[in-house]
Parts: sequence; C-alpha cells; structure tokens
Amino acid sequence: QVQLVESGGGLVQAGGSLRLSCAASGRSVSIMGWFRQAPGKEREFVAGITWSGNTDHAESVKGRFTISRDNAKNTMYLQMNSLSPEDTAVYYCAARFTGRVTVPRTGNEYPYWGQGTQVTVSS
Repeated sequence: QVQLVESGGGLVQAGGSLRLSCAASGRSVSIMGWFRQAPGKEREFVAGITWSGNTDHAESVKGRFTISRDNAKNTMYLQMNSLSPEDTAVYYCAARFTGRVTVPRTGNEYPYWGQGTQVTVSS
C-alpha cells in the first residue's frame, strides 16, 4: 500500500507560479503522475514521470509546467509557471508500482491517488 499527500496549491494571479509536491509513503512507487479536474469537466492528465526520469506532459501545459521527482525522498513535484485561469482545478497526484516504458495518460492505470490540492488562478 502507499499513501500520497499533495501540497503546494493555492491562489495565484495569472502569469504567476506555483510548485506542487506529492509525497508517497509506504512503498517506493514506479510511475507517478499529476491529473487535474476543473468544475464541470472531466479529469485530465497533466504530466507523469517514471522511476528513471522519463517524462510526459500534456500539450496544454508543455513549456509551462515541469514534472520532476526525488526518488530518495519518494516525492514528485510539479513546477507550474505562466499560470492562466484555465489552469484552475483540483490537482491530484497518482501512482503505480508496475513500471512502464512510457507514462500512462489514463487515470485507471493508476491505482493510488492523493486527496487533491486546489489551484486557483485569478485573472
């Protein structure tokens, strides 16, 4: 079993930055990912990273968001720059033990989820 705890969300003005963290406890995880869900919208993939550091970012965040991880700390990060009101959502951390060559983009590939952290970007 693993527990995931997100932190770092908050309120920021458009153009600003935030850094989200996701700490995993219990076991080392293979692939970690960030998803988000805005009000009235479906959950969507944001970014993911494998144990070895292979990354994948959704087109909507490429060039603005950067995912990283510290395996020694079993922690993943999401650096979010140039935020816009369209980035407002609850951001969820997800993880899986089974490795893959590439990062899965569908939520059902991740059996473990955090409680979510709210990110609000004001215009």
